[in-house]
Amino acid sequence: MAGPAPRSARPRIAVVGLGPAGPDLTTVGAAARLAAAPVRFLRTHRHPAAGPWSADPSFDHHYESAATFDDVYASIVEDLVAAAARHGEVAYAVPGSPHVLERAVAALLVDERIEVELVPGMSFLDLAWAHLGVDPVEAGVRLVDGHRFAIDAAGATGPLLVAHCHANHVLSDLKLAFEDDEPESAVVLQRLGLPDQHVVEVAWADLDRAVEADHLTSVFIPAVGTPVAAELVRFTELVRTLREQCPWDREQTHASLTRYVVEETYEVVEAIGAYDPETGDGVEHLEEELGDLLFQVVFHATIAAESGAFTLADVARGIHDKLHRRHPHVFGDAADDHGSITRTWEEIKRAEKGRGSVMEGIPKALPSLLYAHKVLSKAERLGAPVPAPADPAAVHPDGELGAALLALVAHARARGIDAEAALRAATDRLRDAAMELEAADEG
Repeated sequence: MAGPAPRSARPRIAVVGLGPAGPDLTTVGAAARLAAAPVRFLRTHRHPAAGPWSADPSFDHHYESAATFDDVYASIVEDLVAAAARHGEVAYAVPGSPHVLERAVAALLVDERIEVELVPGMSFLDLAWAHLGVDPVEAGVRLVDGHRFAIDAAGATGPLLVAHCHANHVLSDLKLAFEDDEPESAVVLQRLGLPDQHVVEVAWADLDRAVEADHLTSVFIPAVGTPVAAELVRFTELVRTLREQCPWDREQTHASLTRYVVEETYEVVEAIGAYDPETGDGVEHLEEELGDLLFQVVFHATIAAESGAFTLADVARGIHDKLHRRHPHVFGDAADDHGSITRTWEEIKRAEKGRGSVMEGIPKALPSLLYAHKVLSKAERLGAPVPAPADPAAVHPDGELGAALLALVAHARARGIDAEAALRAATDRLRDAAMELEAADEG
């Protein structure tokens, strides 16, 4: 008859849940297991249940020095495995329950170098359901990590409880994640089970402004109408990581990036010119260049968010609201003929900007042909006389040449021709002809 299985020689790590709030919600069994452990570690001292164990070391230093949360969890695992190998057994205390959103614990469970004992604790979920008055099983609530919201919640359409909303930029990412049909409101839950607990319903647009997020913040979204925009939020996370970890990206400012915005804009214009919508030739290049330009927009928003100036969500909301205001013929009852649309557009812009003249909004740094086109457009609406084309042979002084060029732009506008594009196309033809001659000479 076989005897009992031999005890494993692998070192042991007891993962103990401290509960969601103060020591009063730590179970008797969890406290006893920690007290019996020869060596103890806390994931963090920044939790109200950590008080009785404040003399034991924590892994807060990894949160302060590591570049990403994945790096934090990997470092915790390695430190715990090394300590267990030295002492034979250690205890690892985590906030809440070791079964809920503890990625370091998930990594420990599959690590073959150790044995893992799980000592359950009360989760913040128990308090959340009580405050929300929700049966999570009946309602089909899905729990999502705020750091991975766009990825983990992609395709989700039911109620969501979002944990780890420790900072306002995480709340901003939640807002940004919805392409259409965003929620009307959300419930923010903070410091549940503590004397200063705070539960408040906020309008979705104010999610990252109505509260100051902390490490005990979660968000309940009662209903999600459309899947979240995983790719866009994944991209913003990448840009933020580059800003934090890449030496070149860390050094950049709004001013230092100016040249790149200009360069990428012109590269988009060139890609548009090379794209043939009938055959599809050049579509990949256009997509790539638009991505490069998008990177500049997100990079500037990331820099601004660091100082609290604005976020990418603010940029998106601002342009959304501006376009909504400027299209009363679409979203209101204004007339939709071309002349009325143009007049209304200009009136709204002047009111928004507080400008005394329609000319005030035209940047003088524009390329001269585009500058002339815009000034002529405004001047025509005001009834100013439009210059007529001159005889090129009669043009001598610089002033006459400028007037003649302006008249040509007006001539092009009257015939629906983009003077900038026309000149570029003519220049391209001359360049190609010259290159053919050059090739013939060399051949």
